[in-house]
Amino acid sequence: MEIKKPNDILMETILSLSPQAIYDGTMGEVMPTDEKIQLLVQPLLDKGGFYLAAAEGEQLLGWILLGTSKDPFTEIRNGFIYELFVLKEFRGKGYSKSLMEAAFTYFQQEGYTEVRLSAKADNPAVKLYENLGFKTRTVSMCLKL
Repeated sequence: MEIKKPNDILMETILSLSPQAIYDGTMGEVMPTDEKIQLLVQPLLDKGGFYLAAAEGEQLLGWILLGTSKDPFTEIRNGFIYELFVLKEFRGKGYSKSLMEAAFTYFQQEGYTEVRLSAKADNPAVKLYENLGFKTRTVSMCLKL
């Protein structure tokens, strides 16, 4: 398994599977269209964000979308993980952890002192994030009316 910036073939696969990644990440609440994915992802890529793909040859195993965000109170820029996804048939083999560690290495090399992400509270990936050392910083709450 290799973690690398995706070539055109892998990128096409990532973008075609992104609606499923969002669906899984939102615990089935949202299934965006390909057009919505483009509207969400393109601005991140335009601002220097990029994907890293876990692959064996041309077989995509999963990916992570990296970028930055600015703390609204301190104005400090942080590394930000916008998306982490491993194809269902490859889950449970450590690829998510490997992708996250590659992200940490990148952010450290770029001089960032903090990495942030957002996740649904009931997403099983929260356990992975906690095991990697992430701590809950803010809580977003909702009330269905």
